[in-house]
This record gives sequence, C-alpha cells and structure tokens, in this order.
Amino acid sequence: MANTVDARGLSCPQPVMMALDAMKKAGEGTIKVLVDTDTAKGNVSRAAASQGWTVADISPDKGEYALTLTKA
Repeated sequence: MANTVDARGLSCPQPVMMALDAMKKAGEGTIKVLVDTDTAKGNVSRAAASQGWTVADISPDKGEYALTLTKA
C-alpha cells in the first residue's frame, strides 16, 4: 500500500517539503501526494524527479490532484 501525503490547503514550499520527507523515509516504493494547486503539482513533480522518483500518475479530481510517485 502506498504512503499518502495530504498537502491540500498548504502553500509551497510545504507540499514539496512534505513530499521530500516522505521520499527520504520510504527510500523506494510508492507514495501518493495530494495537492490542490497547479503550482504544488508542478513543484512536487519536479522535486520527485530531482530525487530519482517517477511521477507514475497524476489524477485530477475537482481542482485537486493525486500524484503517484514511484521508485524501484
């Protein structure tokens, strides 16, 4: 099961910092990050890529996004 980071309602850089912390703790696997702005979506995606994680899926839902990050 994926770890979930709920960063909805938070301004950057908080969603990025929360996602980076979850990536560091997990080391590998799958993490789901919930955000509610385009800016946070883009920033978390770039931060994940910079750490060697892949954005496997971005699911939009009524102005919110669920980003699925993976690393093997």
